[in-house]
Amino acid sequence: MRNIALEGGGEITTALLGGHIQVSSTDVFESMPYVLRGEVCLLAVFSESRLDTPEMKDIPTAREQGYDIVCPVVRGFYLGPKVSDETYAWWKDTFDKQLTSETFATLRSERKLLPFALTGEELDKYVKQQIVNYRLLVKEIALPQ
Repeated sequence: MRNIALEGGGEITTALLGGHIQVSSTDVFESMPYVLRGEVCLLAVFSESRLDTPEMKDIPTAREQGYDIVCPVVRGFYLGPKVSDETYAWWKDTFDKQLTSETFATLRSERKLLPFALTGEELDKYVKQQIVNYRLLVKEIALPQ
């Protein structure tokens, strides 16, 4: 298998539909229109359990198929290294408030985004641990680095 880095769901979908790549890992919700039309086949979801939507309830998890992979899509707002502590605290507080709002819950539901609400040091620690996990996985499945 050869790893090809693409910039996001749009490029991945274009490459899949155009026959330029045969397999990819991408956001399941972005892929569903193509799955429902029979244009691509969804092999597994990388979540703890099956997704609780009518069109996705029958898609098995990777773990159900013997692969210990759980990999949520982490969307974030990242600040540069020269941002002041005051500005950082303002952004963290703003996102913490928004993540618990009813408006955000409605938007998340409408866009079929899974709950994931880490900010600040918790998010930083999580992302760094995921990088360690990805590197181990790449070595385990022998992808070129």
